[in-house]
Order: sequence, then structure tokens, then C-alpha cells
Amino acid sequence: MRKYALSFDDAVAQADNPDSYKLMKTNDLLSKTGYGELLSRDELVFLLDLPPDSLDVYMVMAEANRISKEVSDGKAEVHAQFAVNLAPCSCDCLFCSFAEVNGVFTASTALSADQAVAYARQFEKDGVNALFLMSTAHYPFERFLEISREVRKSLKPETTLIANVGDQSVKSALKLKDAGFAGVYHAVRLREGIDTALDVGKRKRSIFNFREAGLEVGTCVEPVGPEHTNEELADMIAFTASFNPAYSGAARRIPIPGTKLAALGMISELRMAQIVAITRLGMPRSVSGNCTHEPCTLGAIAGANLFWAEVGANPRDVQVKTEEGRGESANSCRSIFQESNWEILRGPSRFYKSAV
Repeated sequence: MRKYALSFDDAVAQADNPDSYKLMKTNDLLSKTGYGELLSRDELVFLLDLPPDSLDVYMVMAEANRISKEVSDGKAEVHAQFAVNLAPCSCDCLFCSFAEVNGVFTASTALSADQAVAYARQFEKDGVNALFLMSTAHYPFERFLEISREVRKSLKPETTLIANVGDQSVKSALKLKDAGFAGVYHAVRLREGIDTALDVGKRKRSIFNFREAGLEVGTCVEPVGPEHTNEELADMIAFTASFNPAYSGAARRIPIPGTKLAALGMISELRMAQIVAITRLGMPRSVSGNCTHEPCTLGAIAGANLFWAEVGANPRDVQVKTEEGRGESANSCRSIFQESNWEILRGPSRFYKSAV
């Protein structure tokens, strides 16, 4: 366990009854977050060190749930995503089914504008709060904009449109804004540059390029595997908090069968819920969204107020159409939230404050 600087009295209490000391420390930290104060890196690590099935963690999850409901007026959101293309990708993110090195997909396919419009209209009809268009990193950017403009024209003006694309310059980010996007999803993934062929600095610069262009940025601590240390997780939580995103959150890695990272296994849903809750505690109150993926009741109970429905290609699935595999529908996402005692927002997302 990580070493902390203790007062003499704290050191005696910890030596006499370590479980009692942990509970006392957890209570102190929850009191701090209750006043809206941010936790330090060491405090985040302390909470991440707690056993997932301990009383302390259930207290942490309860407090995260309370804060999430406070900052979102008790309303959870269901967003939706579809991919405009599927192709082997040379970025070789080891956790991704699109990675060339993983050999899952060998052929390239792409949606027509009409197909993309059909997906978008169906999700709008399903009442999702925001709609994401995703592409692989090397999909032609101008083609992505062309399809996006057709999708934007086909939707109601108030429907929130979000891009999930590769790293971009400010100039390209402004084109996304002009095409009708309110925001983007972009994350510096855990062990970026080690488990991926991408540059950490470029990932971070892209986030600030998007923000400079007037796009809201949603992000996440992902994809979490058993090998990631609590220090790594705490650093990533702190980084996502540093740029005041539309939402943060946490997502566990879904193993792609037969791949290098699959051999390392997967964390439990309970451990994932612990990380989701601590991510909420690590965010300022100005961040109203707290996501997890894939949708689950434990995540919602731990303070997640954002899930995604998905169709088409999915980087966590080996099916060409994730709706026939791992993908959830908008209705199934709502059902999970309702089972977890959340109300569902109706209308455009509140997380993207500067929505078009």
C-alpha cells in the first residue's frame, strides 16, 4: 500500500486498528467532497486502494451517486453512437478490435450518407440525448465532414451531435464545429504510447484544440485493466478533471479474444463501479456528467449518469454489427438506469452546455 504522511495520533490509530483507521480516513474524505473540495492525488490513491467489497467502498459509491444526482438534477442521459466505417487501423491500440495487429477485421467497409442518415434518424426517434458519429483514425476527414453535414441536415435543430474522431488540429476542429457538432469525445487512454502507437502529447493537444474551436470535450478514464496501478488511475482522474470536461467517468477494458491484452484478464464490475465512483469524487461540481461503459446497474448505482447505445462497428466487439453482439439499445440503457433508481432526461443533452 502507498505510504502516507501521518500524524502521531493517526499512526497510533492505524497500528491499533487498521480497518477502523481506513473507515475514519474514508469518512474524512467524504466530508471533504461533501463540501465540494477536490481530492488530492494521494487521497484518490487511498480510495482506489480500498478493497472493492469493503464498507468504505459502498460509502464512496453512495456519496458519488448523491453528488451525480445533485449536479444533474437527478437525470441520467442515454447517448448513442454509430461508426461511419470499419477498417483495420495502423494505430494498433492493443485493446481495440480494429487494430491491424489484432487481426480481427481484415476488410474495410464504410457507410453511405443515406445509411448514416438512417441510423441517425432512428436514434433520434429512439429519443437519445446526444448522437455520436465515430470513425477510425485514418478515415478521410473531408468524407467524415461530408457525411456529418448530411446527418446534421436530416435531424432536428436541437438534436445534439458529437464527433468521435482521431487527433485534430485547431483548423480541423473548427470544421467540425462548422459541420454542426456541439462537441467531441476524446481521451488519453491508459498507457497511451505503450499499448497504442499514438503520441500522448498529441492526444492532449487535440483536446485543447477542440476546446479552442468551441467544442465541448467529453472524456473517460479508460480502458481499465487489472494491470493498471492505482497511481496510474489517480493521475488519469486528475488529468480529466484538469480541463473541466463535459463529463468524465471510467470504463473497463473488454478483452478481445486471442489478443495480447486479453491474456491479462478483465476487472470485475464491482471494481469498475469503485473507479467510476472515485472519478466522480475527483471531478469539480462544474462537471455534471459521469459515464461508464458498458452499461451496468453497478455503474449507475455508483454515480454513472451516462450510458451509450451502439449500432454498427464497435472497437470492443468482434461482430461487424454490435447490435447483434455487445451493443445495447437506447431502451435497454434506460431500463438499466431505471432499475438503478435514476430518472431519464428527455430532450437534448445537458452535458454539452454550448450545444449547437
